[in-house]
Amino acid sequence: MKNKKISFLIVAIVAFGLFVFTFAKDNYLSAKRVYQVYLNGTKIGLLNDDDDLYDLINERQQEIKEKYNVKKVYPPNSFDIVETYTYDDKVNDVDEIYKQIEEADDFTIKGYVLRIHKTEKDEETGEMPEDIVISAINKDIIDEALHNFVYSFVGEENYKNYINGTQQEIKDVGKKIQNLYFNDQITIKEAKVSVKDTIFTDATSLSQYLLFGDNITEQEYTVKQGDTIQSVSENNKLNPQEFLIANPRYRSEDSLLTINDKVSIALIKPVLSLTAEMYAVEDVEQYYEKQIVYDDNKPMSYSKVTQEGQNGITRITQTYKSVNGEDNPGDVINKEVIKEKVNQVTTKGKKPEVIYGNFVDTGGDWAWPTNGGYKLSTKYEWRWGKFHEAIDIAWLPKNSPVYAAGDGIVVTAKMGTGSAWSLGNYVVIKHPNGIYTLYAHLNTISVSAGQEVKKGRVLGGIGRTGRATGDHLHFAAYNGMPYQGGQHFNPMLLYK
Repeated sequence: MKNKKISFLIVAIVAFGLFVFTFAKDNYLSAKRVYQVYLNGTKIGLLNDDDDLYDLINERQQEIKEKYNVKKVYPPNSFDIVETYTYDDKVNDVDEIYKQIEEADDFTIKGYVLRIHKTEKDEETGEMPEDIVISAINKDIIDEALHNFVYSFVGEENYKNYINGTQQEIKDVGKKIQNLYFNDQITIKEAKVSVKDTIFTDATSLSQYLLFGDNITEQEYTVKQGDTIQSVSENNKLNPQEFLIANPRYRSEDSLLTINDKVSIALIKPVLSLTAEMYAVEDVEQYYEKQIVYDDNKPMSYSKVTQEGQNGITRITQTYKSVNGEDNPGDVINKEVIKEKVNQVTTKGKKPEVIYGNFVDTGGDWAWPTNGGYKLSTKYEWRWGKFHEAIDIAWLPKNSPVYAAGDGIVVTAKMGTGSAWSLGNYVVIKHPNGIYTLYAHLNTISVSAGQEVKKGRVLGGIGRTGRATGDHLHFAAYNGMPYQGGQHFNPMLLYK
């Protein structure tokens, strides 16, 4: 009896299951297949056929197709369409859905997206910049623009020789590229790009954007009589290197300008950061120094040049990094004296005063702050839209002595903090005549605030603390206290 009840229960369950399955199947088959349309995540209607909408968009947007020379226009990137089943008879007309999309005014076309991800914090804000996203109609435009960007800073011939491994070996002097790379992370992907965004359709305009950024609008200057690349650059807050990048038809700072010629004075503001690791051998003129010797047998009024000065030449081999055409102090590999310099010697009838360290008295009011064998890697000049308020003295060994340029009192001797962090270890001296001198990026400091120093006193050693890519001295001069109302001036004027 018990087995009969169990068998009956099983039969009932199976029968019920077949009934439910049959009912569901019949209802499922009677449901209508439609397409649910979403815009910005919101449902905007149902369509019988998704192809009808795509065809209508492509038919109506002839202006977009002509503007960008494309064969097809697509819905916005915020658009989505999903196949579904419904019993609802209220399916929208395709024209009604199209009008809602048209109001969004955000149709797309097939193109390519160049995404630039910065890997270093912004120097001014200290924050990581947002990615830069650039749209172009095809990949060839992006490729050509990137090559043009590289050519602007290293030259097309130099780049091709580097890529092909055909750079000439350096016999006496010269330079060659050891490595070349973008500091940014770059990706190029095919995508549907919005016609509301800027879409570059030619390599020339994209190349200009990569070089000038938001300053893409071309600024022109008409050359006048007496103009030089140096004078035009200075008058328009450029340095000559920036001028040459903006005007590639001129090969060097010594190139002659033609009266009434139009030249670009747009401020270079590169969107990308290109580093060229360079190997260079250069002959650097070593200017003779003026020395004084004293003869106790001569009267104090006696002064005569007893040895004429002659400049020398030192051949310096070094590696350094050039970032967007701006050479940063690097590492000296070798120095070879090609021609010895001969210092000018003046004999005077007075005993010498105490001299500190290895400093040599030049006989002038102001002392040069380093030993010889240096090169000015950056002058007192405009540099990428900002004025470099000092000279950078490079190509000297780490911890090479830094001397006080004149008598005075040390008012600052510390590691820079806050807005002055980029100076690293720095010293400021107040001189009796109201002039202040500043010495930055020191590896070591050997004086302290409040200390009285004489001309030639060792202040510390050359280094690369703060914002510096190589060992060098950042040397500046001010009328008044630096960064507290003092006005900077060219420190080379001290030695005129």
